[in-house]
Amino acid sequence: MEKSIIISGSGGQGILLFGRLIAHTLMIEGKNVTYFPSYGAEIRGGTANCSVIVSDDLIGSPLVINPDILIVFNCPSLERFLPRLQREGVLFYDSSLITSDGCDRLSVVDETSDFHSFGVEASGKAAGLGSIRYANMVMFGALLRKTVISDLSKAEKGLRALVSERHRALIPGNLEAIKVGYEL
Repeated sequence: MEKSIIISGSGGQGILLFGRLIAHTLMIEGKNVTYFPSYGAEIRGGTANCSVIVSDDLIGSPLVINPDILIVFNCPSLERFLPRLQREGVLFYDSSLITSDGCDRLSVVDETSDFHSFGVEASGKAAGLGSIRYANMVMFGALLRKTVISDLSKAEKGLRALVSERHRALIPGNLEAIKVGYEL
């Protein structure tokens, strides 16, 4: 089994943390993992994306050209990466921020598509939890539920391993956001 994932959005949305969390969680599962970040010079507000590959076997290259799973948090990311999504791939998009009114590419995301799509109200649910900064964790919970790549207990271990001592106080809020996304 090998799955490739691209996560993309604006700087400051926690895109790179999301990718690192997937990688840590799947390493706990005993999988081989690569994580490859990419971001613009202006990090906050600029573009950010990363790719993650998970496999039972050795991974030959960290580059992802045509992902099995695409996760996007803004319209420019949907426009850029959707054409690269594999047939029968899976698209997750933040339906709080990506709407058919503001994003032309969203009109191709329907029942006739050759991929599966899930609109996740990540930013809206995160705001309801007290901070839009939890949107990446809400999306992570939805990803866990829909793809069954891991479970909540391993995700918690991954988060605890990843978060620095300085940010330990943020763990309970992030765990709550993951659970909210998982229950969507």
